[in-house]
Amino acid sequence: MEVLRPQLVRIGGRIYRKNPIQEQTYQHEEEDEDFYQGFMECAEEPCDAYEVVQTQQGFRCTVKAPSLLYKHIVGKRGDTRKKLEVETKTSISIPKPGQEGEIVITGQHRSGVISARTRIDVLLLTFRRKQPFTHFLAFFLNEVEVQERFLKFQEEVLEKCSMDHGVDSTIFQNPKKLHLTIGMLVLLSEQEIQQTCEMLQQCKKEFIDDISGGKPLEVEMAGIEYMNDDPGMVDVLYAKVHMKDGSNRLQELVDRVLERFQASGLIVKEWNSVKLHATVMNTLFRKDPNAEGRYNLHTADGKYIFKERESFDGRNILKLFENFYFGTLKLNSIHISQRFTVDSFGNYASCGQIDFS
Repeated sequence: MEVLRPQLVRIGGRIYRKNPIQEQTYQHEEEDEDFYQGFMECAEEPCDAYEVVQTQQGFRCTVKAPSLLYKHIVGKRGDTRKKLEVETKTSISIPKPGQEGEIVITGQHRSGVISARTRIDVLLLTFRRKQPFTHFLAFFLNEVEVQERFLKFQEEVLEKCSMDHGVDSTIFQNPKKLHLTIGMLVLLSEQEIQQTCEMLQQCKKEFIDDISGGKPLEVEMAGIEYMNDDPGMVDVLYAKVHMKDGSNRLQELVDRVLERFQASGLIVKEWNSVKLHATVMNTLFRKDPNAEGRYNLHTADGKYIFKERESFDGRNILKLFENFYFGTLKLNSIHISQRFTVDSFGNYASCGQIDFS
């Protein structure tokens, strides 16, 4: 992390700077949680974003969080919670492991309760970002015509380019799982899945209906492109998707959905715009047919994993199939899809959706 460009954390409408710290790696998972010290600056600053209730004993504030993250507030041997309580002069009650509930902060001074709440929020956000993605927002692209054209594409590529380095049948996408990803999510409880459903419904009412006109978006899936800079060493090849009428409505819609979910904190901000693409070939599939692209590249403690992969020479494919036509689709639903699942149609299982018409 650069000292002059520290990571910024948005909580309750305010932006905090996360100071660089020296983290210590432990052998066991439960021991990698003790990095509270030096966590943040400005924690003592009064904040009106939190609901703090005055009681006969002082002040009280609650924090909703999935039980999976409780251990990060407790810390190794309870050290993180103890340090929080001492520094903020508060008492912090956390539900037992496996039990859902609220974290309750009490103290004699309002400023101390707010400080503890702010620090807990930063801890929760930090460890949430280290969790593997569980769900994603997407359009399904599994209409029969597109699946058949995709299989035709696969057949012709293998017929004409199988002698090119790294090209074989194992690196092609499962046609039943063709999709357009809008954004990746970490949903750790049923309540968070419900919150995502409600957020989608809000998007529908506020701008999706206006952009779509209450009708499916007619799009074409045509042409291919690659992700990296060298066509001779390609890891991901994707099909391009665009509005049939030539408008920018699909891009506008997905960008506004992304912006709304980023503002709510449900999606971590990495890009300002969605890159519309439907993966058709991915070298991660070579060793793992269930691999899901770049979204498998970090451990639970945030360490980067180098996934060994054999790139393929895509020059002939790009030359021969540059304008390959996969078909037309009517995009009528955005799904909350669960990773590593399969429904009765062979697609990702959907935990919720909104329809345009």
